[in-house]
Amino acid sequence: MSDCQQYLKIQSRRDFLVKSGMGLGAFGLASLINPGRLRADNDQSIHHNDLSLPHFAPKAKRVIYLLQSGAPSQIDLFDPKPELVRRYGEELPESVRQGQRLTGMTAGQTSFPMAGSLFSFQQYGHSGAWFSELLPHQAKIADELCFIRSMYTDAINHDPAVTFIQTGSQFPGRPAIGSWIDYGLGSDNENLPSFIVLITKHNGGQPLYARLWGNGFLPAQHQGVQFRAGSDPVLYLNNPPGVGMADRKVQLELLKKMQEGQYESFKDPEIEARIAQYEMAFRMQTSVPEITDTSDEPDYIYDMYGPDSRTPGTYAANCLLARRLAEKGVKFIQLYHRGWDHHDDLPKHLPRLTRQTDQPSAALILDLKQRGLLDDTLVIWGGEFGRTNYSQGVLSKTNYGRDHHPKCFTIWMAGAGIKSGLTYGQTDEFSYNIVRDPVHVHDFQATLMHLMGIDHERFNFKFQGRRYRLTDVHGKVVKGILA
Repeated sequence: MSDCQQYLKIQSRRDFLVKSGMGLGAFGLASLINPGRLRADNDQSIHHNDLSLPHFAPKAKRVIYLLQSGAPSQIDLFDPKPELVRRYGEELPESVRQGQRLTGMTAGQTSFPMAGSLFSFQQYGHSGAWFSELLPHQAKIADELCFIRSMYTDAINHDPAVTFIQTGSQFPGRPAIGSWIDYGLGSDNENLPSFIVLITKHNGGQPLYARLWGNGFLPAQHQGVQFRAGSDPVLYLNNPPGVGMADRKVQLELLKKMQEGQYESFKDPEIEARIAQYEMAFRMQTSVPEITDTSDEPDYIYDMYGPDSRTPGTYAANCLLARRLAEKGVKFIQLYHRGWDHHDDLPKHLPRLTRQTDQPSAALILDLKQRGLLDDTLVIWGGEFGRTNYSQGVLSKTNYGRDHHPKCFTIWMAGAGIKSGLTYGQTDEFSYNIVRDPVHVHDFQATLMHLMGIDHERFNFKFQGRRYRLTDVHGKVVKGILA
């Protein structure tokens, strides 16, 4: 070896880490021996003088995120506005709209008639939270919920908005929240992925792309794994005909040796990620059929979640499955329900969506609570933005549609570390602008990370010369909703 080659080898950070036993292979081995100890404190992520993750004692051990894709109307569900009802059909005052950006679907309208909700509202619980008549089951658990009425976002169209609330950026390519959590905190169950995705089947609505639960620039094993309804919950997981578990194990060992040889030649961390994925897939061949078979659930549980819970792939069945996954230690469970994009005929279509989601959402909270899991599980319900107070298209006495509205919308949170029975933030009497305690998407994400024991400003990953984080360069913890 020449002096130049020896100098370059000495200066190789990766070679030093490998030889000192702290290389990527050691991290991979550690994840198999004790997955819960896998942390993101390597040279690509957090500064070495930072505390190892979690940064402080977490309030939440896991998250169940019920994302209602398409944007539910806050005006018709959680944020009643009597003034809109009184002034039904009148023009939205310019002093309220203030020339704010509109979508291409209503920018050409010459009239913006206000449409108060046709559904009645009532207060429930000791907290006096407001619920639409469309949500009788959630109304019964009013004192378990914390409403944020003052959410706002930067995006006005679906794809950038849902990408933003899921990844912290409107542009594709960033890691999803669940991937960040998995990368930073590791797994509590070596036989199941730490980040699992459930999508309601056959519900139409805006498309959902796999990049919403993708790993972005993080190692590939941290991407979300989608569970589907049917005999093959995870694609390509089952052995083909004629191949038994013993055969598959031999194949896996041979693949591992080949990949390890390739890693020794190229030192590519994605090879290590591939090995980890192969090994996880092998373990999942046993764990996935067991967890997705809900036939052992008693009848009263099915009754709690509603009749749809017996049909795999429905929202109700996925809520029940989310509880089972939470029991098994899965850290981040992402549930998507589409169809909330009501540009027309909202009074006709919205009740169908609430019938699908109201009872199962409430049942999930009650089920977690009766099992003692709500104390350390964070549950989130909400969409990517809100809906306009004026009608898109023609307004009648019995019908209206609502366009996208990024300036204010409502979500609710429940469980670990959250003040129950609280309504946080306030919109104006037209539900068009925020007048108190605004909460940006990055604030929401910072708060979620905080509840998991992570300081969002210190948790980052170096990629292409820059340190990235979920909240980019913004975001503050919303302390007013913390218990």
